[in-house]
Amino acid sequence: MTKKFLLGCIADDFTGATDLANNLVRGGMRVVQTIGVPSEPSNANANAYAGVDAVVVALKSRTIPTSDAVAQSLSALRWLQSQGAQQIYFKYCSTFDSTDAGNIGPVTDALMDALGTHFTIACPAFPDNGRTIFKGYLFVGDELLHESGMRNHPLTPMLDSNLVRVLQAQTKRKVGLIDYKTVAAGSAAITARIAELQASGISMAIVDATSNAELVEAGKAWKGMPLVTAGSGIAIGLPQNFGIHATMADIAKSSELLAPQGLQAIVSGSCSVATNAQVAKFIAQGDGQSRAFHVDPLHLMAGADEAVVTAQALAWAKEQFAKSTSKPLLVYATSTPEQVKAVQAKLGVEKSGELIERTLSTIARGLVDLGVRQLVVAGGETSGACVQALGITQLRIGPQIAPGVPWTHTGELHLALKSGNFGSVDFFSEAFASLKA
Repeated sequence: MTKKFLLGCIADDFTGATDLANNLVRGGMRVVQTIGVPSEPSNANANAYAGVDAVVVALKSRTIPTSDAVAQSLSALRWLQSQGAQQIYFKYCSTFDSTDAGNIGPVTDALMDALGTHFTIACPAFPDNGRTIFKGYLFVGDELLHESGMRNHPLTPMLDSNLVRVLQAQTKRKVGLIDYKTVAAGSAAITARIAELQASGISMAIVDATSNAELVEAGKAWKGMPLVTAGSGIAIGLPQNFGIHATMADIAKSSELLAPQGLQAIVSGSCSVATNAQVAKFIAQGDGQSRAFHVDPLHLMAGADEAVVTAQALAWAKEQFAKSTSKPLLVYATSTPEQVKAVQAKLGVEKSGELIERTLSTIARGLVDLGVRQLVVAGGETSGACVQALGITQLRIGPQIAPGVPWTHTGELHLALKSGNFGSVDFFSEAFASLKA
């Protein structure tokens, strides 16, 4: 008999998928993440889905052409429907990464059409990582979205913090707001507000949220809603709707992984403020300078042979591992916003991103060939490229390293996929320390 999943999730990038899966695990759900849409039904690989409550299908669709993003998302929806998923969750970034062309609005439109539903919510709030929504405006920590580092994002610069306006530019459906006063009044008030919005012809609503308690209470109002769209924050309020109430023992059991082995490495392609600080901290610590290899985007832009750069990085890694097998290595292409703009001006946004991702993903595959079995990848696009280069098709979700970032496991490899903006300045050292614990 085919397993019927309680929750079927479609994530628009790989780090976002593990971020979502992490919060579902924290809520007591047993979760599997697939890389891309599975090519076979779940009952064809029963062991992989045994006891699973939710499946997160990870796509690399955040910044691809809109028509491709829609097609991939609908393909994921069809697979999840074929498995009997009771509710669909479209997951995007907690900073609502998109442009006026999409892809959040168009994908949401397509999923609503396919599901035959006339209303859904949009809520990228993730208070644990400082993403809160007030009066429809998204804050990153104490800053409005458009005043944060996201204004310099190389692919999706966010220049407006009003999410009603941002989403309305991407859809022909009318967008409204469920504001903080309604959310504070509880799930019954939210349900009543949804009815009011629908009566006025509104089909999508941004939802204010400033705390986990609000997300958990609001989650009750999403029970039975065919489609929810959000960052990973509202995931903490969904397991309760399926009768799952997790204890600490439940969470520990649902996130248990095999003991780690092998060498440790970090591959970083993110240019976010947070990742720049994490790279700088790693290099500044102890012998970190000698344990870090910089893949210079400007050097690649100038015509450096990718194969030569990759060979140099792996030769360096082999030499460093010969000196010590107990310390992690860092290979990074992390750059300042000014350096990123210089590369983009030379090659264009798409080609420059592909160049870095291709180089780093080839290096990541080489590091695993050298014996790396504990790998941290920083950056959503970089993570997607690395996972694809490694031929990974499925991940089991493990314990949380930091809000939004868990360890995962596949085969012999422990893998952490970190969104560029997530984690403390000590994230890299914390990641490996947590896996030993």
